[in-house]
Formats: sequence, structure tokens, C-alpha cells
Amino acid sequence: MTAQDPILVDERDAALWITFNRPEAMNAMTGAMLRRLEALADLADARDDIRAVVLTGAGRAFCAGADLKAAREEVGSGEDALMRFVGQATRTLNRIEAIRKPVIAAVNGHAFAGGLELILCCDLVLAAESARLGDAHANHGLFPGGGSTVRLPRKIGPTRAKYMLFTGEPVGAAALMAAGLINDVVPDADLPAATERLVATLAAKSPLVLRRMKAAVNDGLDQAQATALRLEQLT
Repeated sequence: MTAQDPILVDERDAALWITFNRPEAMNAMTGAMLRRLEALADLADARDDIRAVVLTGAGRAFCAGADLKAAREEVGSGEDALMRFVGQATRTLNRIEAIRKPVIAAVNGHAFAGGLELILCCDLVLAAESARLGDAHANHGLFPGGGSTVRLPRKIGPTRAKYMLFTGEPVGAAALMAAGLINDVVPDADLPAATERLVATLAAKSPLVLRRMKAAVNDGLDQAQATALRLEQLT
């Protein structure tokens, strides 16, 4: 691993820290990065000593979404090629969401389109005060392909979600904390330390209990309350 790698990986404090490292491109995702993220998700689930996963970005952005230029170079142009790239992105996001351990998004800066969709797949979200998040697909005449029309309403409600989807406008971290998407907003310089404190808190808990809690909450969202309550007793 070198400083030029598009994804930097660091294992410390019982967590797998994943840093998107294309600051010159606002950490936009390539197909290779998406596949690497899937492999890292498998690693996180396979290792008992990894108690949490942290996603963050280098530079002024968390992730600006898909790098469409790189996608065209990798899979070619045309609708079929684009759908192959979208399919890869969807698989990666679903895999991140399915990690059995807590996944933390440490949002250091701007997160747009697929970057927002990636955050929506995380369990906990910390954000720097300067961070701004937006769907942005409508700004480019694109329909979301990574789940924002589904996950965003579940996180912040349909009315707020429609505003973000329809307008494509970025929203500040403080407003999204009030809406329920972000757990805490901290000064930019304090984000790494705040994330480390959260990791330490999670690492001190029973990993089996946290895994079962995560599964119960996620499964219960798609079930009637009475069914979810019965399943909680059986977990």
C-alpha cells in the first residue's frame, strides 16, 4: 500500500479504517475501488479482531460519487456498459450495508450522489462541521442507481428526502443531524479523535450482542412491529 493507492487501509484500535484517497477527484469511485471495498467488507466480517469499520476520505471530500469518466474507460460507453457499472456499485453498497459489525462514516467533507448513498449504508455517521451532503443526481439528469430513493426516505422521512432528491442541493451537516441522518457534528479538526472515541466505545461492547442488535434493527425495519418484537425474543 502506498500514498498513491486510491484506497488506504489501516488496522488500529480494533477497527478497520478505510480512507478514500483520490483527493484530486474528490474521492470519486472507480470500478476498481468498488471491488476493493467489497473485498474489505469480506475481510471485516472474517476477522474477529476487527470490531468496527470506519469509512472516511482524504482531502476536502468524503466521496463525490461515481467517477463516470473512469467508468467509461473501464467498461466502455453505452447504456449496457453504464448498467454494468451501476450493478457493481449496487453490489458494493449492499455488501457494505450487510457487514455484520458496526460501520461508521466519518464524513470529513463533501459527499454527493454515490457518496451520500454510501453514507446511507452505514450504521453511524459522524460529520465535520464543513461537510455538506447532497444527492445531486438530478443536477446531471441522472436517476439514482445506488439506493438513495429507497434508503434516504427511511433515514430522514419522505418529505426531506424528496427535497434533496428533486433539488440536488447540498445540505449542511447540522441540518442533517437534526433530520436524523447524522449522529454528531464536530469541528473539522476534531473528527478523527471523535471517531476514535466512538470506535473505543463500540470495541468495549460484546461483539455478538452488537451483531445481533444490528441484524434485529435492520430486519425489523421491513416487518410489522408485532413480528419484529417476536423475532427479538428469539434472537
